Amino acid sequence: MPALRDSLDTAKPYVLGLFRIVIGVLFAFHGAAQLFGIFGGAPGGGSVPVGVWPYWYGAVIQLVCGLLVAGGLFTRTAALIASGSMAYAYFVVHQPTALLPLQNDGEPSAMYCWSFLLLVFTGPGALALDKLLATRRQSAPTAEVVAAM
Repeated sequence: MPALRDSLDTAKPYVLGLFRIVIGVLFAFHGAAQLFGIFGGAPGGGSVPVGVWPYWYGAVIQLVCGLLVAGGLFTRTAALIASGSMAYAYFVVHQPTALLPLQNDGEPSAMYCWSFLLLVFTGPGALALDKLLATRRQSAPTAEVVAAM
Protein backbone atom coordinates (compact mmCIF):
# COMPACT_ATOMS: atom_id res chain seq x y z
CA MET A 1 0.00 0.00 0.00
CA PRO A 2 2.85 2.50 0.50
CA ALA A 3 3.51 2.42 -3.27
CA LEU A 4 -0.12 3.28 -3.99
CA ARG A 5 -0.05 6.08 -1.43
CA ASP A 6 3.15 7.45 -3.01
CA SER A 7 1.55 7.36 -6.46
CA LEU A 8 -1.55 9.14 -5.20
CA ASP A 9 0.58 11.76 -3.42
CA THR A 10 2.57 12.35 -6.61
CA ALA A 11 -0.63 12.86 -8.61
CA LYS A 12 -2.30 15.10 -5.99
CA PRO A 13 -1.18 18.52 -7.37
CA TYR A 14 -2.22 17.53 -10.90
CA VAL A 15 -5.63 16.24 -9.83
CA LEU A 16 -6.15 19.41 -7.79
CA GLY A 17 -5.13 21.48 -10.83
CA LEU A 18 -7.57 19.56 -13.03
CA PHE A 19 -10.32 20.06 -10.41
CA ARG A 20 -9.58 23.81 -10.38
CA ILE A 21 -9.68 24.04 -14.17
CA VAL A 22 -12.97 22.13 -14.51
CA ILE A 23 -14.72 24.06 -11.71
CA GLY A 24 -13.44 27.38 -13.08
CA VAL A 25 -14.51 26.67 -16.66
CA LEU A 26 -17.97 25.49 -15.60
CA PHE A 27 -18.40 28.59 -13.42
CA ALA A 28 -17.24 30.90 -16.23
CA PHE A 29 -19.67 29.25 -18.68
CA HIS A 30 -22.50 29.81 -16.21
CA GLY A 31 -21.63 33.52 -16.04
CA ALA A 32 -21.23 33.80 -19.81
CA ALA A 33 -24.61 32.16 -20.34
CA GLN A 34 -26.30 34.73 -18.14
CA LEU A 35 -24.40 37.74 -19.47
CA PHE A 36 -24.47 36.96 -23.19
CA GLY A 37 -27.43 34.60 -23.57
CA ILE A 38 -25.22 31.77 -24.90
CA PHE A 39 -25.22 28.10 -23.85
CA GLY A 40 -28.97 28.27 -23.25
CA GLY A 41 -28.88 31.70 -21.62
CA ALA A 42 -30.06 32.76 -18.21
CA PRO A 43 -32.87 30.85 -16.49
CA GLY A 44 -35.93 31.56 -18.57
CA GLY A 45 -33.81 32.29 -21.66
CA GLY A 46 -31.96 35.33 -22.94
CA SER A 47 -29.50 37.30 -20.88
CA VAL A 48 -29.67 39.19 -17.60
CA PRO A 49 -30.20 42.94 -18.16
CA VAL A 50 -27.17 45.06 -17.27
CA GLY A 51 -27.08 46.24 -13.67
CA VAL A 52 -29.93 44.08 -12.32
CA TRP A 53 -29.14 43.27 -8.69
CA PRO A 54 -27.96 40.64 -7.77
CA TYR A 55 -28.13 38.59 -10.97
CA TRP A 56 -26.02 40.69 -13.33
CA TYR A 57 -23.32 41.29 -10.72
CA GLY A 58 -23.30 37.61 -9.84
CA ALA A 59 -22.88 36.71 -13.51
CA VAL A 60 -19.91 39.09 -13.81
CA ILE A 61 -18.33 37.48 -10.74
CA GLN A 62 -18.97 34.04 -12.23
CA LEU A 63 -17.34 34.91 -15.54
CA VAL A 64 -14.31 36.78 -14.20
CA CYS A 65 -13.59 34.60 -11.17
CA GLY A 66 -14.27 31.44 -13.18
CA LEU A 67 -11.67 32.45 -15.78
CA LEU A 68 -9.15 33.45 -13.10
CA VAL A 69 -9.61 30.19 -11.21
CA ALA A 70 -9.46 28.10 -14.40
CA GLY A 71 -6.20 29.75 -15.38
CA GLY A 72 -4.81 29.58 -11.88
CA LEU A 73 -4.27 33.33 -11.64
CA PHE A 74 -4.94 34.98 -8.26
CA THR A 75 -6.60 31.67 -7.48
CA ARG A 76 -7.16 32.03 -3.75
CA THR A 77 -8.57 35.55 -3.98
CA ALA A 78 -10.81 34.74 -6.95
CA ALA A 79 -11.99 31.53 -5.25
CA LEU A 80 -12.82 33.43 -2.05
CA ILE A 81 -14.93 35.96 -3.98
CA ALA A 82 -16.62 33.18 -5.95
CA SER A 83 -17.33 31.18 -2.79
CA GLY A 84 -18.83 34.21 -1.08
CA SER A 85 -21.02 35.01 -4.06
CA MET A 86 -22.36 31.46 -4.09
CA ALA A 87 -23.02 31.57 -0.33
CA TYR A 88 -24.96 34.78 -0.91
CA ALA A 89 -26.86 33.17 -3.80
CA TYR A 90 -27.76 30.19 -1.66
CA PHE A 91 -28.91 32.04 1.45
CA VAL A 92 -30.62 35.00 -0.25
CA VAL A 93 -32.05 33.48 -3.43
CA HIS A 94 -32.53 29.75 -2.74
CA GLN A 95 -32.83 29.12 0.99
CA PRO A 96 -35.91 31.30 1.62
CA THR A 97 -38.02 29.01 -0.59
CA ALA A 98 -37.11 25.78 1.25
CA LEU A 99 -34.56 24.54 3.78
CA LEU A 100 -32.68 21.90 1.80
CA PRO A 101 -30.72 22.45 -1.44
CA LEU A 102 -32.56 19.55 -3.06
CA GLN A 103 -35.86 21.30 -2.38
CA ASN A 104 -34.87 24.88 -3.29
CA ASP A 105 -32.76 24.26 -6.44
CA GLY A 106 -29.71 25.53 -4.55
CA GLU A 107 -27.47 22.50 -5.12
CA PRO A 108 -25.25 24.21 -7.73
CA SER A 109 -24.78 27.23 -5.46
CA ALA A 110 -23.89 25.03 -2.49
CA MET A 111 -21.50 22.85 -4.51
CA TYR A 112 -19.73 25.83 -6.07
CA CYS A 113 -19.50 27.56 -2.69
CA TRP A 114 -17.78 24.59 -1.06
CA SER A 115 -15.63 23.80 -4.13
CA PHE A 116 -14.25 27.32 -4.23
CA LEU A 117 -13.75 27.38 -0.47
CA LEU A 118 -11.66 24.22 -0.83
CA LEU A 119 -9.46 26.01 -3.40
CA VAL A 120 -9.02 28.96 -1.01
CA PHE A 121 -7.34 26.59 1.45
CA THR A 122 -5.54 24.19 -0.92
CA GLY A 123 -4.30 26.67 -3.50
CA PRO A 124 -4.30 26.13 -7.24
CA GLY A 125 -2.40 22.84 -7.55
CA ALA A 126 -0.33 22.18 -10.65
CA LEU A 127 -0.60 23.90 -14.02
CA ALA A 128 -1.41 27.33 -12.58
CA LEU A 129 -0.33 30.70 -13.96
CA ASP A 130 0.35 31.83 -10.37
CA LYS A 131 3.17 29.29 -10.13
CA LEU A 132 4.57 30.25 -13.54
CA LEU A 133 4.65 33.94 -12.60
CA ALA A 134 6.21 33.18 -9.21
CA THR A 135 8.95 31.15 -10.93
CA ARG A 136 9.63 34.01 -13.36
CA ARG A 137 9.83 36.54 -10.52
CA GLN A 138 12.30 34.37 -8.63
CA SER A 139 14.49 33.82 -11.70
CA ALA A 140 14.42 37.49 -12.79
CA PRO A 141 17.53 39.42 -11.72
CA THR A 142 17.00 41.85 -8.87
CA ALA A 143 17.66 45.58 -9.21
CA GLU A 144 20.95 45.28 -7.27
CA VAL A 145 22.24 42.55 -9.59
CA VAL A 146 21.27 44.54 -12.68
CA ALA A 147 22.89 47.71 -11.28
CA ALA A 148 26.11 45.81 -10.52
CA MET A 149 26.38 44.67 -14.13
